Amino acid sequence: MVTTSGRFILASASPRRIELLSLLGLRFEIMPSNVDEKFMKGEAPRDHVLRLSEEKAKTASTLHPEAWVMGADTIVIINGDVLGKPRTPDEAKEMLGKLSGQIHTVFTGFTVVRKSADILIRDAVESSVRFREIPEDEMAWYIRSQEPYDKAGGYAVQGMGAFFIKEIYGSYTNVMGLPLCEVVDVLKRIGAIDFT
Repeated sequence: MVTTSGRFILASASPRRIELLSLLGLRFEIMPSNVDEKFMKGEAPRDHVLRLSEEKAKTASTLHPEAWVMGADTIVIINGDVLGKPRTPDEAKEMLGKLSGQIHTVFTGFTVVRKSADILIRDAVESSVRFREIPEDEMAWYIRSQEPYDKAGGYAVQGMGAFFIKEIYGSYTNVMGLPLCEVVDVLKRIGAIDFT
């Protein structure tokens, strides 16, 4: 069993992050922080996900200073373009067309804050994903599903979109939205969790 040394809040409503933390048997509350996710001028991808994860964690931590609070942010980058979450079938088709047959990068930043103890730790993890060429019929089928529409880059590595992926270089869970290996290492190091 994994125990926490205090109340634990995930400052995200991401089903993937909730699923990954739940795999540990961790007890936590969900408290999304609605921050503006736009890039700042000249901001590098790593700096962007670190800044947003920190803003999300700090927003919830201000309301609950005694709790451990974790914020996270994930982006997909290909050839310098940031791929957000597609809102329409046309946007999903455009994104998947860019990813088809190419290698793209997934960055996830995460921040853990406990305001009452003056603790703030943050890190970012980078993974590369190689897609195979996506034939038109498969792309049309995928776009008709609901899967692309709430995911950065318009696909789910753990869902139906898995068959587009030839190789992953780096953390699989990072591509899902939370680099679990690095997160657990940080949480243990700062005394937020304990494996008993």
